[in-house]
Amino acid sequence: MDGVGTSMTTVGLIGSGNIGSTVARLAVDAGYDVVLSNSRGPETLKDLVDELGEHASAGTAQDAAQVGDLVVVTVPLKAYRAVPVEPLAGKVVIDTNNYYPQRDGTFPELDSGETTSSELLQRHLPGSRVVKVFNNINFKGLAALPRPSGAADRSALAIAGDDAAAKAEVTAFLDRIGYDAVDVGALAEGWRYQPDTPAYGTLYSASPTDWEHPAPADADKLRAALAAATR
Repeated sequence: MDGVGTSMTTVGLIGSGNIGSTVARLAVDAGYDVVLSNSRGPETLKDLVDELGEHASAGTAQDAAQVGDLVVVTVPLKAYRAVPVEPLAGKVVIDTNNYYPQRDGTFPELDSGETTSSELLQRHLPGSRVVKVFNNINFKGLAALPRPSGAADRSALAIAGDDAAAKAEVTAFLDRIGYDAVDVGALAEGWRYQPDTPAYGTLYSASPTDWEHPAPADADKLRAALAAATR
């Protein structure tokens, strides 16, 4: 292991749904240990842990936060205040979440464009370094599209964050699990790949009406979609 691997070996996951479990699989395949958690308790993750093998274990959200060198928060936005704060101080935290009013209820500050969903998590975790990623890709695409570094059909994922070193760590993590990164800028720019923008969802699909068949999207295609976003 080189680069990020020399200092970061364990990925903690707070939330283990479709995106969380997919990130866990990619991380294990790339040589990381993973600690999974969800709101229902470690015993409900036994089948997933067994499937992932000896490099995976289950615990509480507190466990995942404490043990993870890098921690992925992948819970519904309405539950973000339940993410443990103290054990995440000083750590890089990946935020995969999106704002879906039909699921989360309404957040007036998001409806008005005053702030963004990842900025809400950053406010909740003032001592952490939040990086927004995995928000604009379907879990099926995320599982299907990893490619080795330098591959002609390698896909890129957007990242946003307020800490340059944190974004460098996340870029190295993405590289190891099979993706390039496109740095969008500060967390406030994360709106460029939130739901209902050109970079969301169908960018990684064979066609806008065919989400079942993933298709690669390179950095140039992603940058063009991000640039086309409007508020």
